[in-house]
Amino acid sequence: MHISSALAIPAAVIGTLALAAATAPPSVSPPRPATPPPTAYVVNNQSSTVTPINTVTNKAYSPIKVGAHPRDIVIVPTGKTAYIAGAAGVTPINTITHKPGKLIAIKGGVADTAITPDGKTLYVLAYPWDDSQFLDRVIPVSTASGKAGKPIFLPPGADQLLVTPNGKTLYVAAAQGTVTPVSTATGKVGKPIRYESTAYCTDNMAISPNGKTLYAFENGCPNVLFNTVTPISTAANKGGKPIKVGQYPVAIVFSPNGKTAYVASTGAVLAGGTGRSPQLRAQLPKPVPATVTPVSIATNRPGKAIILGPTANSLTIAITPNGRTVYVGDSWAVAGHSAYAVIPISTVTGRAGRPVKLGWGPNAMAITADSRTVYCVGMAIATGKGFVMPVRTATGMVLKAILVGNSPIAIAIAP
Repeated sequence: MHISSALAIPAAVIGTLALAAATAPPSVSPPRPATPPPTAYVVNNQSSTVTPINTVTNKAYSPIKVGAHPRDIVIVPTGKTAYIAGAAGVTPINTITHKPGKLIAIKGGVADTAITPDGKTLYVLAYPWDDSQFLDRVIPVSTASGKAGKPIFLPPGADQLLVTPNGKTLYVAAAQGTVTPVSTATGKVGKPIRYESTAYCTDNMAISPNGKTLYAFENGCPNVLFNTVTPISTAANKGGKPIKVGQYPVAIVFSPNGKTAYVASTGAVLAGGTGRSPQLRAQLPKPVPATVTPVSIATNRPGKAIILGPTANSLTIAITPNGRTVYVGDSWAVAGHSAYAVIPISTVTGRAGRPVKLGWGPNAMAITADSRTVYCVGMAIATGKGFVMPVRTATGMVLKAILVGNSPIAIAIAP
């Protein structure tokens, strides 16, 4: 999924919290200027809406109705159109007028999306709807016409899509521990690249800014210890030696200069129905902390792990466009209750700063282009109401929460 360039995992436990701090939704949408300021778009899964937020005033515009149960957002490189994917298909939104376009219907719904750097083709991963085929479908959609092209069929279990920075290759990660290259010019499916022996877990991918190395990792299987990411050469389509990182990696971001990958790991182990296996209990005599591991992209060697705190229920990660600070949204349990914070990490010193406590989430984050504000998305489970909490990067001050729709799941900022 495309959540601010980084893959996000929802919190396992979200407490019941008061809603008094949130702003009320505007009764009348503020007027839209001819050239709008940078806008944050929040995808509300249960409301089937998208809430635009003016990042200058931190005021929400009127919600935009989209297809049922949206879960993913991708914005074209020009910033003029946002595509919202969900259970019914893909809804384009004009970011100048905030008007939704005609739904691009996808039978079975959309699991993930990726867009080419030139913005001409949107790839959607469709959920299987015909079990007799035992195949997954990747469908190219023309952004000019809004029409779906001929499906590309792959083996079942696909989780994620990713397009290389040069736009030549689409990579499809599948639950069997493989990544499959697909030519964007011809639609030809290449040989799957196996990087893990574990089957039917969740596959994740991230690609370096220069496009030379794709990092793949797994999580989500019961009673399996995950603590590596595997570098894959995009020139040779061959996997390298796995890189040891923190336990249970969930997300990767890259420094803007392309020198470092930051891998966030919760420290958790997903136990099976009968609890942790004896092998895992032997390997894990005590709780493991949540960490961020810096990895040199030139050498694929890990640096010293940065300790965030106790084992996390969830982590989400983002980096400021100026490259100075990595922000980690952290959720963990304290004495049976949930705690939430966003933690700044200096990319110069490699040290974590003081956590900024939050009221909810965050289960998704986005940072403004000027690196001044981190927008953290959360939800109060008692009501399902969603909120966005702006945090000033210079001071760590949490600004007044912005009320959005129910069950917000993703956020992206358009220039």
